[in-house]
Amino acid sequence: MYLNELKEKPVWQMTGQELLDLLKEIAMNESTHSKKQSNELPTKRYVYGIAGIAKLFSCSISTANKIKKDGKIKRAILQYGRKIIVDADLALELFAKK
Repeated sequence: MYLNELKEKPVWQMTGQELLDLLKEIAMNESTHSKKQSNELPTKRYVYGIAGIAKLFSCSISTANKIKKDGKIKRAILQYGRKIIVDADLALELFAKK
């Protein structure tokens, strides 16, 4: 109730403590809100093409081709024709297991 009253009160009429209390409440609400958002939206990282695989594994194009053809990261690769999209995090995880 106290904070709701402070939200209605003009800033120039607040004491220093009232202003600090209101700012602390706003900061707490923003931090919990940002934590909820970061937990809800996992970000995926993608690389594209053989050059993307080479950059991901810090290797040459020919070695990237070998890695792709060996099937070590097959589950991480989505290919349609000549277009290649690789889930980078999954590819690194699969490569580490083999």
